[in-house]
Amino acid sequence: MAWALKLPLTDEVIESGLVQDFDASLSGIGQELGAGAYSMSDVLALPIFKQEESNLPPDTDNKILPFQYVLCAATSPAVKLHDETLTYLNQGQSYEIRMLDNRKIGELPEITGKMVKSIIRVVFHDRRLQYTEHQQLEGWRWNRPGDRILDLDIPMSVGIIDPRANPTQLNTVEFLWDPSKRTSVFIQVHCISTEFTMRKHGGEKGVPFRIQIDTFKENESGEYTEHLHSASCQVKVFKPKGADRKQKTDREKMEKRAPQEKEKYQPSYETTILTECSPWPEVTYVNNSPSPGFNSTHNSFPVAEGVVRPRLTIYVCQESQQAREQQPKHENGDAAANTFFVYHAIYLEELTAAELTEKIAQLFNISPRQINQIFKQGPTGIHVLVSDEMIQNFQDEVCFVLDTMKDDTNDGYHIILK
Repeated sequence: MAWALKLPLTDEVIESGLVQDFDASLSGIGQELGAGAYSMSDVLALPIFKQEESNLPPDTDNKILPFQYVLCAATSPAVKLHDETLTYLNQGQSYEIRMLDNRKIGELPEITGKMVKSIIRVVFHDRRLQYTEHQQLEGWRWNRPGDRILDLDIPMSVGIIDPRANPTQLNTVEFLWDPSKRTSVFIQVHCISTEFTMRKHGGEKGVPFRIQIDTFKENESGEYTEHLHSASCQVKVFKPKGADRKQKTDREKMEKRAPQEKEKYQPSYETTILTECSPWPEVTYVNNSPSPGFNSTHNSFPVAEGVVRPRLTIYVCQESQQAREQQPKHENGDAAANTFFVYHAIYLEELTAAELTEKIAQLFNISPRQINQIFKQGPTGIHVLVSDEMIQNFQDEVCFVLDTMKDDTNDGYHIILK
């Protein structure tokens, strides 16, 4: 199928004497791909099949992948040849992803007649945002309480079983499906690309996302942990109907280009093939290293080193002197409750008082030695010493206002969690 990757031949090129070269490139194509190369006839009917190999790494050109995922949304015509495709989506609109069984006869017999599990994620494409992915998602959660970044449209979906959306992972959904049966999953992306831009003055370009699908089979214990296949594509998300306007604008721009310029760009395909990539590691955020993300050189998601999983997230802010002075008035009803607090996220892994002391010291740029004790204010105003056991019983995403109290015996301070 290598012939499908060649540039579209214009009449002028053919007339210039390249017909024989083109015919030569077709020789042996029957030997390269036999009739059983793809197990599903509808795969062969996909108009974007010509696009498939152009997005795969060179060493996978002749490799038949066990599954194929097709996003039913058109690719942009304003993408240069040999660059990865870019697809525009509307916020909140349901988009179909066809889950296709691409196995040859006899391949992976252990999953025949059995379910596999697929996990779909929306992640950042840009390296700059990958470094702060967890903080970016937490900020989005804070600004959009109760909303999700990625949802399944279950009534529209076909063939999916046990769909799940973890409330703590706003950008991830998962489900089971039988590769031998028709399966289509409909997804909705609720964040837009401009929500993560550095400056918001209007008219700025939105950041690209990636939609990644990882598929697993059961292990001996019945858990879906054995990786089978992963693929992803690049997308941008616009406000409702914004993707249609952007697609139209790109098409009009390409129509105005000279024929020689048009040859430097890909055609717009009716659907988007997700291309093979490395599996997404099961981590929440990355410490001192970039998040696993798209590597434009190798077209894969490398597993970053130093990844850690926070076991507890708490939000804290420092109480201002003005807030303390206004608090009695507010309690007496003489002042409006218009005090504004800016909270910071603290991520704990060991769930110890020593770790909390260190994280608070880092947050306020002081030495941990300057913090003598951490107390939690009780219901009657008493100060309870924070212990490891107390931290282990904190609810995830609990909020505290921090107050400081000078230690009369030295230069240190006591921290009070209110």
